[in-house]
Amino acid sequence: MIGIVNYGAGNIFSLTAALERQNIAYGMVNTEADLGNYSHIIIPGVGHAGAAMKKLEQTGLVNAIKALKKPVLGICVGMQLITQHSEEGDANLLNIIPLNTKLFDKELGIKIPHMGWNTVEFKNNLLFKDVSLGTQFYFVHSYFIEYNPIFDIASVNYGNKFSAAIQKDNFYGVQFHPEKSGEAGERLLKNFSNLSS
Repeated sequence: MIGIVNYGAGNIFSLTAALERQNIAYGMVNTEADLGNYSHIIIPGVGHAGAAMKKLEQTGLVNAIKALKKPVLGICVGMQLITQHSEEGDANLLNIIPLNTKLFDKELGIKIPHMGWNTVEFKNNLLFKDVSLGTQFYFVHSYFIEYNPIFDIASVNYGNKFSAAIQKDNFYGVQFHPEKSGEAGERLLKNFSNLSS
């Protein structure tokens, strides 16, 4: 059963609708005690990383999330939160994965925010089990996570190469929105729900 961290910074309706379509049971995590009720945890997120981190700190869940040994998935800003720092609001984040979240460079001649469907190149990872090579996922973001081959499990090119998905131990993050990425996104959510602790 998936617990969704409910800290006021997520588009939770789209996510819960996608989980329901896959018959994946879920509930909300509002307190530290709630974390124990679920086998898997999702940190959703839309908007500003610095503001999202402040909201997460207000829940008192930060240390408990960092200590988790069960599978955790950060989505979009939720993925950025598990990195160490964001240029958005010059914010120190959870620092679970030692990477930085940076603003896209307008000098590259790209539109910001990065919005729409992009092909994701992924590695052999259980999160992408049964997802076809060349699959596109839906993105909407102005900040990206620097590419690092140690933690990168999927990358995408938009102006430059950056991480579309990362992993360190039981912590995973995806920059795209699986809940808005059709069949492939729902397959990824199903794969996450099947990960063992």
